[in-house]
Amino acid sequence: MTTTLAIDCGGGGIKASVLDESGTMRAQPVRVPTPYPLPTALFVKTLTELSEQLPKADRATVGMPGMIRHGVVVTTPHYITRSGPRSRIDPELVPQWEGFDAQAALSDSMGIPVRVLNDAEIHGAGVVAGQGLEVVMTFGTGLGFAVFDGGRLAPHMEMSQAPVRWGLSYDTYIGEHERRRLGDALWSRRIGRVVDVLRPVFLWDRLYVGGGNARHITPTVLAKLGDDVVIVPNSAALAGGARAWQLHTE
Repeated sequence: MTTTLAIDCGGGGIKASVLDESGTMRAQPVRVPTPYPLPTALFVKTLTELSEQLPKADRATVGMPGMIRHGVVVTTPHYITRSGPRSRIDPELVPQWEGFDAQAALSDSMGIPVRVLNDAEIHGAGVVAGQGLEVVMTFGTGLGFAVFDGGRLAPHMEMSQAPVRWGLSYDTYIGEHERRRLGDALWSRRIGRVVDVLRPVFLWDRLYVGGGNARHITPTVLAKLGDDVVIVPNSAALAGGARAWQLHTE
């Protein structure tokens, strides 16, 4: 049986578990706060030490925020900041992260094959049915976004950085900071607007809504999202780690 170490890297915390081939957890998840500032060497060290708290796995899947291409970081929104989401950017961290081959560095450090993908893509790998155009939106620190066509992962689009109104990106419009500022009711109305705005753009067959803040969407807004929308558990952020290997190689 092939086992997979699944690591979900967020703006506020990093959690991990070991999965069997079906995506079922075979170890109690472990979690640590995301350290800041976070140079790439500390990122690798933190994930490696986290993996050592769990049973040895045959391979690893790492999901992290930002634009990731073939395991290389093109850009990441939080890890280049001084003290986490919404804090000032550290100019010394930007060149460290841009072009950082996280996949190779983690594989060397852990001694096993590693796949590094955007965190929403791994979340989606755990829930998509493999039929038609399926879109995944995760709501947490910001917006996570992934697209699957017939079960195949489409090229990543960093929708979180797209402008939703003057001066606001999707990350800032519906991120955790705004949820806390507005309260769940007003924030949930924004979620409804985002779904309504993006539906005619993507014309998805199914939209999956997940992430740590999906549970805060009010019942009133949930009822209006539409029959093409499915709410999925945040546990998919780890559970997709095993299936991500299949999707990645198809």
